[in-house]
Amino acid sequence: MKIETDPGIIKDLAQEKEGENWGFRSFIKSVEIPDNRLDKSIQRFFKQVSKKIDCRKCANCCKERRPVIDKEDVTNITRELKVTAAKFKKEYLKKQDNGDGFIFNRSPCPFLKDNICSIHNFRPRDCASYPDIYKSGFETRLISVIHNCSICPIVYNVFELLKEEIWGMEDTELDEIEDYDDW
Repeated sequence: MKIETDPGIIKDLAQEKEGENWGFRSFIKSVEIPDNRLDKSIQRFFKQVSKKIDCRKCANCCKERRPVIDKEDVTNITRELKVTAAKFKKEYLKKQDNGDGFIFNRSPCPFLKDNICSIHNFRPRDCASYPDIYKSGFETRLISVIHNCSICPIVYNVFELLKEEIWGMEDTELDEIEDYDDW
């Protein structure tokens, strides 16, 4: 499979494949693939794909997403920027619609400078963990993965590789996956 790196192309492809992606999510839920089997595949694909994509050249997550910023993030960022929390919140944040945290009040991220995060060493935890695809419990995050396919070239390509691997299996292989606990 050719690794696609262009965020504009990724967005278009993800929109074209949205129905397919939701169908694949349903398929994964229905075949009961052990979590550790999915996680190992995802981690293998993540290593393979992330070697070929330079996030600093892309920075699409910083242009498209609005990360959740909690009180600890505010404390860390304001300490480093040497501004008060009140000033920082007023200038950069707005309350999250359905949560206790904050989000940046504009996109792209106000701290994105020449495709580089100017607060990288003390960036919000939500930013530091993105794209969250390599963490264990992949199956529990499939809805956000499908959404992130249109934002992150790594997520898009990893999900495509997973579809290729899982949907490419014969029924007997899928039965073996469901029966085998030690993947």
